[in-house]
Amino acid sequence: MNAATVGLLAGIALGFAGFFGGFWAFLLVLVLAAAGLFVGLAVQGDVDVFTRRQR
Repeated sequence: MNAATVGLLAGIALGFAGFFGGFWAFLLVLVLAAAGLFVGLAVQGDVDVFTRRQR
């Protein structure tokens, strides 16, 4: 799946959460989606979470 398809599916999921669950369900789905995106990027290797930045 490419990024446009994933973005479309995420938008649809957020829309359903907002429509059926209200604002707080929308926020919960949004936060969990962001956390899932971060974990997915870390597993894929696009985000390096283990190295420390040196000044």
